[in-house]
Amino acid sequence: MFSQAMQDYLKAIYKLQEQGGVVSTSALAEAMGVAAASATGMVKKFASLRLVRHHPYQGVVLSKAGEKMALEVIRHHRLLELYLAEALGYTWDKVHEEAERLEHVISEEFEEKIFEALGRPTRDPHGDPIPAKDGTLVVAEHDRLSDLEPGAMAVIRQVSDSDAEMLRYLGTRGLVPDAAVEVLDKAPFNGPLTVKTGETAHVLGREVASHIRVEARAADEA
Repeated sequence: MFSQAMQDYLKAIYKLQEQGGVVSTSALAEAMGVAAASATGMVKKFASLRLVRHHPYQGVVLSKAGEKMALEVIRHHRLLELYLAEALGYTWDKVHEEAERLEHVISEEFEEKIFEALGRPTRDPHGDPIPAKDGTLVVAEHDRLSDLEPGAMAVIRQVSDSDAEMLRYLGTRGLVPDAAVEVLDKAPFNGPLTVKTGETAHVLGREVASHIRVEARAADEA
């Protein structure tokens, strides 16, 4: 049985790997909000359990066993987010924190019952893919909305759940997974984007737009 802290570390390493491959202990410490020495100690513990491959002064990557464990926690989390939203009426900006508290305590039986009750879903409320029970995860490569040029049309596929206030802001503007979006204008020098959802135009800062992942589509698919 692994502690909640160990599960949180494994999940953090997995998410940092997604962003940039090998994970430095300083980046891990920052993500976990702990001192570098604490992160280094946990990495050494994982290395002894063969959950990570650690190369001093280079960084750490999850082993296959470590990745499978991280994905199991992520599966719990994303299924819980969807259950909270669909069955209990939580808004998408509130499910993350609740799922963080619950993901470590549900049983495998409860996880499976949620999965079946929700119709065997593949995505959470933010569009993030839900890992399969066997520890695999299919990740689609989607563009950032901030990278699209004026005239581009797309469908929103994922929205980062890192900031609840941002989710509330985007939700009120209809910028949610599966919504169609068109880029009307893009100001120079890292300026804002003007985008349209439905019949309404919105101005988005470049930073906010970078948290929205989209699947581009041709004009004749509109």
